[in-house]
Amino acid sequence: MGLYDRYLAARIRLSDAPAPERVALVITEHDLLEQGAYETLSSFLEWAFETGDGAERVLIYVSVLDKAAVPTLRNALSALESPRAVAVRGPDADDAADAPVQVSIGLGGREEFASTVRRIAEDAAAGELDPEDVDEDEIERRLVFQTPPDLVIKTGAERLSDFLIWQSVYSELYFTDVNWRDFRRRDYLRAVREYQERTRRFGR
Repeated sequence: MGLYDRYLAARIRLSDAPAPERVALVITEHDLLEQGAYETLSSFLEWAFETGDGAERVLIYVSVLDKAAVPTLRNALSALESPRAVAVRGPDADDAADAPVQVSIGLGGREEFASTVRRIAEDAAAGELDPEDVDEDEIERRLVFQTPPDLVIKTGAERLSDFLIWQSVYSELYFTDVNWRDFRRRDYLRAVREYQERTRRFGR
């Protein structure tokens, strides 16, 4: 770790403000085509779990334009080297809901929310759910990704790419113009340090 990285890590460690417990990363399929992209992703997970008191959970969203790439990405990300267990999630992967590292490939927030509403409507039509009981907790219980991230990091451009539109409503968003191929430990530490310096309002 370089001198500047050690300085940032010390600032984070000595701060009275907590580091994020739940971190989300938004990248694209094209980012993962770059040489060394998966090694950077493995390093990112190490940084997240060791910085400050360590993250409890990391969510990775891979924005995909070419659906044909999903099976290849799924196989590669399922074999990702990680300090914690990795689950590549989807609508039928409920058994992986507690994995410390959760990956979504091309499952957008609108698609996830529409699927949730559809299941609620089916249960209501079958008499298994009273419409009066449908509230925020009921919706969140049925989402594929139930973890609201404290910090969302997006590389390369200032847009979320339809990621966690329900869960990230109160998240702190950190956009960096550093492309994924150039993302380093200091870039992660900068994101965490800026998070600590913000005052979270949770919609207030």
